[in-house]
Amino acid sequence: VNIVSDKFVASIEVITSKKRRVREKHTGRIITVAVWNGTVANLTLMALGSSAPEILLSVVETVANNFHSGDLGPSTIVGSAAFNLFMIIAVCISSIPSPETRKIKENGVFVVTAIFSLFAYLWLVLICQVMTPDVVEIWEGVVTLMLLPVLIVVSYLADIGYFSGGKAPHALEHRRHLAAQDGPT
Repeated sequence: VNIVSDKFVASIEVITSKKRRVREKHTGRIITVAVWNGTVANLTLMALGSSAPEILLSVVETVANNFHSGDLGPSTIVGSAAFNLFMIIAVCISSIPSPETRKIKENGVFVVTAIFSLFAYLWLVLICQVMTPDVVEIWEGVVTLMLLPVLIVVSYLADIGYFSGGKAPHALEHRRHLAAQDGPT
């Protein structure tokens, strides 16, 4: 499993680090830009890669139980997500030296993903315990699946500064850095 995981992560790094050269409209300079947006890559490829075993287990169990939720499916996904969330927070907090502090510079994507995460937990409780207890209806699965593209689009828009009235500062800085690497043309 470790070898497959290492290959998968290396493949994701190759895919997401791809860059292309484009001509800037305003100046005519040729600059290098990333093909993948980092937020989109994290929400799609990295999430799929880290959650693939739980997703597969849940799908197999749900199909085997005639679309009734079993003991493993939802519990495994929620438990794994909660464990990952708390462990990531714990490692981030404990890795900062004692007198130092850190702040989140770009709150847009953070706020979007935090709201969607809370909504996802509430949605799971609602569909698995309140609306149709112990049964996953097809429409519930479709709605749940359709929320992922909504999350990706809203997060991307937050990342590029759409909701703050312009480009996000880190996106502009990244473009400047890549343009500086190219030098004058």
